Amino acid sequence: MIVNDPDVLAEVQAAFDSYEAALMANDLEALDALFWRSPATIRYGPGQNLYGIDAVTAFRTARVGGSPQRSLSNTVITAFGRDFATANTEFQRVGAARPGRQSQAWARFDDGWRVVAAHISFLGEGS
Repeated sequence: MIVNDPDVLAEVQAAFDSYEAALMANDLEALDALFWRSPATIRYGPGQNLYGIDAVTAFRTARVGGSPQRSLSNTVITAFGRDFATANTEFQRVGAARPGRQSQAWARFDDGWRVVAAHISFLGEGS
């Protein structure tokens, strides 16, 4: 298996950048398109355990105003072969005291790269 093929990294980086732009614009259609349309999709967030694309979509639709604005740092994308990658980043929401972390698992499907699992948390949570 080839790890971090430059062409695959570029594809996943572009998908990741599209996700972040859609998140900051609260573009629900684009966000939904970047997630795998499956009951097997998972998104864990602060206060949510979302199982299946319907739960993810419902959460986004109900979140008034979308995600707070944020800046990213220490983003690491790793590609495993041609069809799977992880994207991990730290973020700082405007006006928030604690930084957050985001992990995504991306898989290549016939129609492009899609998030199949995501996890969002904040430093200081848990023990």
